[in-house]
Amino acid sequence: MAPGQEELVAESQTFREYLPDLATPRFTRIAECDAYSHAAELVDHRRPPWLYALYQHWLKLLKEPFRGVTNDGKVRPGLFQPRDEGVPIADIVQATNKVLDQLTDAQRQKTLFHIDSPQWRTWSNPEFLLSDKGVRLDQLGPALRADVLAVLAAALSPEGYAKAVAAMRVNHFLGALVGAPAVMNEFSYNFCVFGEPADSSEQPWGFSFYGHHLCLSVFLRGPQIVVSPWFTGAEPNLIDDGPYQGTRILHEEERLGLQLMQSLAPEQQARARIYEHMKDDGMPKGRWNHDDQRHLLGAYRDNRVVPYEGVVVASLPPEQQETVSRILGQYLLYLPRRARELKLADCRAWYHETYFSWIGGHGAADPFYFRIQSPVVVVEFDHHSGVFLTNQEPKRFHIHTLLRTPNAGDYGFALRGLKREGEVKQEFVWEG
Repeated sequence: MAPGQEELVAESQTFREYLPDLATPRFTRIAECDAYSHAAELVDHRRPPWLYALYQHWLKLLKEPFRGVTNDGKVRPGLFQPRDEGVPIADIVQATNKVLDQLTDAQRQKTLFHIDSPQWRTWSNPEFLLSDKGVRLDQLGPALRADVLAVLAAALSPEGYAKAVAAMRVNHFLGALVGAPAVMNEFSYNFCVFGEPADSSEQPWGFSFYGHHLCLSVFLRGPQIVVSPWFTGAEPNLIDDGPYQGTRILHEEERLGLQLMQSLAPEQQARARIYEHMKDDGMPKGRWNHDDQRHLLGAYRDNRVVPYEGVVVASLPPEQQETVSRILGQYLLYLPRRARELKLADCRAWYHETYFSWIGGHGAADPFYFRIQSPVVVVEFDHHSGVFLTNQEPKRFHIHTLLRTPNAGDYGFALRGLKREGEVKQEFVWEG
């Protein structure tokens, strides 16, 4: 086991101290619900009120035209270009069409959207099914469900697919812990398609796969892929019982982030650490909030302005810059190998304008938040207080991670109108 891993496992195992009382009304109610009646609790009955208010705010944000995340409110052009990333696009198209060919007319109507549909942006990570589009895996037969997962397996790297499956299994484990298996289970995820699956670079398309603690937006343009935005979380991040005992996720991001912070010189730590406490008196109003706590770029935050904070990565010694690359490598894990290599090279090229920031302590057991932000990528890591577990303060076993591609890179938006070398853009072509 790598240095520090024993401490991480020990911290993850403490979740058993915070199991909720399943006899309370919240848990007796969710035990009687499926995904749809549970969503009605929020949408129709407005319970809990704070989350209903957040949902209404999300709908307001959705009305804004997509611009993309920026650091100053201005989208930089020319950061992303069409290229061959070696993605096995024919295999992905074949797997997707196999799913679509099995759908009923009603299912196809709910599953197929225009490439420019705003429904791209309606993913969310709470367990409430607030955007009921596409097909839901726990409502499908085993064969079709396996075919949907085959789309993920074809599009993602093997290690990225394994991470997604592990997140789904952790979600199932949580559902069993809190008596809500019909709401949170291994297959409580929705799948929908944007555009027409095609292997041509002239016809972009993609898909969304989303549910509690796992949301993936996958854009494809020929042999090029964008997996952004994505959200991956876990509460707890360790399965300590049952058939998947020993499954653990998000620990490498955690270990490497802490390693980087602990390795900084005191003056660098001081620049990186923007707040001393996880809920700090020095935070301006809104910097901490009940839903996302410290992270800034979750669901519906497609246009958020996030100013740079912290220490510039290029100012760090080479070994610490390499740790940054290893962290980013974990966040780029969903991408196939060649695409991941190219994207990591893109990130390295911007280390002169890449900022590492930190909130919280940096001791062996301290909860913390960190962000790495540049013109071409933003990643966040946050330890949370309990949502289903009862810890009032952030603990190391409840983790939220996410990735955004700023400057209109999310959902492949910046790539959609770009020409490859030799292409001539025409709105109408007749070759008869």
